[in-house]
Amino acid sequence: MKRTIFFCLVPFALCLDAAVAQPYPSRPVRIVVPQSPGASTDITARVIAQHLAEAFKQPVIVDNRPGSSGISGTELVARAAPDGYTLMIVASSFSINAALGRKLPYDAVRDFTTVTQLSKFPNMLGAHPSMPVKTLADVIALAKAKPGQVNYASAGLATGTHMTAGLLQFMTGIDLLHVPYKGGGPALTAAMGGQTQLVISTSIGMLPHVRAGKLRGIALTSAKRSASAPDIPTFAESVPGYEHEPWNGMFGPARMPKPVLAKVNAEVARILNAPDVKKVFERDGADVVGGKPEEFAAVLKAEIAKWAKVAKAAGIKVE
Repeated sequence: MKRTIFFCLVPFALCLDAAVAQPYPSRPVRIVVPQSPGASTDITARVIAQHLAEAFKQPVIVDNRPGSSGISGTELVARAAPDGYTLMIVASSFSINAALGRKLPYDAVRDFTTVTQLSKFPNMLGAHPSMPVKTLADVIALAKAKPGQVNYASAGLATGTHMTAGLLQFMTGIDLLHVPYKGGGPALTAAMGGQTQLVISTSIGMLPHVRAGKLRGIALTSAKRSASAPDIPTFAESVPGYEHEPWNGMFGPARMPKPVLAKVNAEVARILNAPDVKKVFERDGADVVGGKPEEFAAVLKAEIAKWAKVAKAAGIKVE
């Protein structure tokens, strides 16, 4: 039997556009989360995925890929087909990894498409209830009395929670013992179990445990107190000038087709502004952002530049 083989005789980008010419999405969509279940990115992804599935009339699957400070899961997305069927939700540690001069298997700007900034929120310092500290000033005093002996759990090396402590140590001269975990969820579990004395996590991840009495909320990294936790002071109230407000954002592989990018961006913006979704974010101290892909691209570049300066000033290095 004679077979005819067809070749695409136009540039690859046009072939790709033809491949996705069918209505998007026509099959399940995957959202990769390079952190473990329980992290702010995971919580955010599950809220977004549920509503996207309803809008797309297709399954939207959250795929947790923790480890290596989020690098391995992020690399998976960088190498995925840019057809809109693989998306990613990451924390601001994405920009921190790029700022520290690490050898990464991807370029944070070149190898990804910015879809939208989802939210911004403070990090929080918490303590196991047995710890004799109630304020950040107490923590600083204890750390100065016992240099290198007061430990804290973080979501991992070079994450936003690690940098939160690094900036605090730089500004106060204290020496805390860093205990990195593979994600915010495991870090919180360790602190609640008494395996670490302190923990730094997102307000999204920690506030439910503070309200349940499993952790004591010490301080928030935002410039002002959160309406969802007005009784928890800011770092700046004890350390003037301290401010750090992480974010969660959605990306896709580089060169996503513009019609697909526009559709995902529009649907996510609609979801973020739905009253029930905004209520979920605000309950845990986060503000929804949304916005256009190019706006998020500008935020990303500014964040990389900022953290490069902070890391250099604080002497933070990750081999």
